[in-house]
Amino acid sequence: MNCPFCGYREDRVIDSRESREGESIRRRRECLQCLRRFTTYERIDEIPYLVIKKDGRREKFDRQKVLSGLLKACEKRPISMSVLANLVDEVDGLLAEKPEREISTTEIGEFLMGKLAQFDKIAYVRFASVYRDFQDVEAFLSELKELMRKKRR
Repeated sequence: MNCPFCGYREDRVIDSRESREGESIRRRRECLQCLRRFTTYERIDEIPYLVIKKDGRREKFDRQKVLSGLLKACEKRPISMSVLANLVDEVDGLLAEKPEREISTTEIGEFLMGKLAQFDKIAYVRFASVYRDFQDVEAFLSELKELMRKKRR
C-alpha cells in the first residue's frame, strides 16, 4: 500500500474493523517513513454493478461519482459527511437488492433527490438542477413551486 502523503510502500496496520454489514474491512495504517496515519477499506472483488445512463450506455457503478455529486449539491450546507456516506451506502444497497445487478441513473437520481429533500431543501434544489438538467429559468421555477407545494402539505 502506498502512503497517500509520501508515497512510501511500507506501512503497518494499527487497527482493523469489520463494517456493520460485514461487507468490508476498515484498516487504520501508519506509514513507516513519515509516520502519518491513513485509512484503507477492503471489499470483496465481485461482479460489478452497472449503471444504465439516459442514452442507454452502461458503465460500472462508481461510489465516488455519486459522493462527488452529493458533495457539490451540499457544499456550504449543514449536512455531515457521515450522512452523505450513508446515502451512498443506501444507493449501494439498492443495487445489491437488484438481481440483474443494474440500475438506471434515473432511479438513483430520484432516490437521492427524495433523501436530500428530507435533509436540506437547498441541497435538493442544487442536485435537481444538475440531475434534471434544467434548460431555462421556467423549468427551475416550476421545480421550486412543486417543492413549496409539498412543503405546505
